[in-house]
Amino acid sequence: MIPIPFRKHFIPIILSACLVLPAVLQSCKKKHEMIAEDMFRITQNEIFKKADAEGYIPVFKRIFTKYRSKTANPLVIESFFKKNEYQPLLVINHLNNGDLEALPEYLDKINEHGLDPTIYPSAEIKALVAKLKDKKAIKTIDEAYETVAKLEVLTAGALIKYSNALQYGVINPKKIYSRYFMATRRPDSTTMLATLNRADFKTFLDSIQPKSPQYLALQKAYRDSVTIEGLSREESKRYLLVSLERLRWRNKPFEPKYVIVNIPDFRLDVIEDGKSVLNMKVCVGQGRNMKNQNTLEHFDDTARADKPFPRETPILNSLIHSVEVNPIWNIPRSIATKEIIVEAADDRYYLSNKNIDVFKDGKKIEDPETIDWSQVTPDNLEYEFKQRPGEDNSLGKIKFLFKNRSSVYLHDTPNKEAFRHAMRAVSHGCVRLGDPLGLAQNLFGEGADLDTISKDMVEDKPNPTNIGLPKKTPIYITYVTCWADDNGTIQYRPDVYGLDIVLYAHLQSFLAK
Repeated sequence: MIPIPFRKHFIPIILSACLVLPAVLQSCKKKHEMIAEDMFRITQNEIFKKADAEGYIPVFKRIFTKYRSKTANPLVIESFFKKNEYQPLLVINHLNNGDLEALPEYLDKINEHGLDPTIYPSAEIKALVAKLKDKKAIKTIDEAYETVAKLEVLTAGALIKYSNALQYGVINPKKIYSRYFMATRRPDSTTMLATLNRADFKTFLDSIQPKSPQYLALQKAYRDSVTIEGLSREESKRYLLVSLERLRWRNKPFEPKYVIVNIPDFRLDVIEDGKSVLNMKVCVGQGRNMKNQNTLEHFDDTARADKPFPRETPILNSLIHSVEVNPIWNIPRSIATKEIIVEAADDRYYLSNKNIDVFKDGKKIEDPETIDWSQVTPDNLEYEFKQRPGEDNSLGKIKFLFKNRSSVYLHDTPNKEAFRHAMRAVSHGCVRLGDPLGLAQNLFGEGADLDTISKDMVEDKPNPTNIGLPKKTPIYITYVTCWADDNGTIQYRPDVYGLDIVLYAHLQSFLAK
């Protein structure tokens, strides 16, 4: 056997270990004692004097495993308890300040928001709190561990689920709508952990009740069973339910000035300091439900999958950064295949009459009339089309540009007739403006840029003029079918894209019965 040399520098390490080990043992002992001390202090039940971490933690883990599948955001909740070494902090910190007794009262009142209170464990939480407050109700230490563990798990799950519902809504719009590109804040682990670490649940729960005037107006209409003029009682209720959920989404404008388009209302407003300073009629993209053939009245849960019509205007937010006066229209391939080549096949002079240039491989074709357009199909189309500036240009005399993945913009139109109709879902997806110069005046203000815009819009210029906004302006293209007007009257608009029906389908398991 080869002897292992004993080196002098080993001595400090051994001594250090000898000093650390008692400190660790003392720390563990202290934690064990703290559970007993804290739990006895708040319950005054002698059985808790026997409590220690070694006995409690395995019971907690078993209980958490049992409730895990029914618990909202289990990974976040598990990380909270793990970080706190499974100490029963919710019970210790909130049993005697009234928080745990108050929580079920809030849960039971969530029906005032149109949501179902039965999906929350209010009765169980009440019973567990009462049991802990009865000094003689718990007879054994095992029963004590199980009672505390259940209350910890159910409280954490209910608190997170409730606070998320009121602060963010119960549905993530990005998961149910295929053309939803609005920045929408959703709960994350940081916000949920902060909720569990609140010192005062009651103050927090009061603070998260939605307080916007619109929300309160619709909530009151829902609670008062208001029948909206033009709708049945049942359909009124369903309009209010989907609208309350939309108002809970964290996607609302926050800037002092912004442009907002409401698709179902066919309207654009410029909002400054909370008030509309300019509004106008708009035309939006054609939708799947323009004749209102599908309604919430006859909802039958067949619309969970969002199947948009190709020309529907997307929901989005962005920044208007510039305008193009006397714009060139780069005709989308979808329009070229369904309309342009069809018209060109019927009339060989259609392209020249509409000032449409044809390109192949980036080069302009001088005589597109010589092409046999009847032989061109969507499958073999190898041409691109651009409409030159002019009175007949489909974009009119000006377009307002903002970045988005759908290549939509706000623009003028030579077709003014559409603005005389109530149903204005008539475009290919972009938003046509009833008063484009009025919008330019609002965004640019008086000055040289506006003078150029005004001058160029009345002249027949062959080339576009691009002008950047001095300050980029936020734009929100939204979808709101129900709201309270300035007089407090509940307004509604037909669900032209059927998006209410999709949302209502996904809300079913969350709604008050």
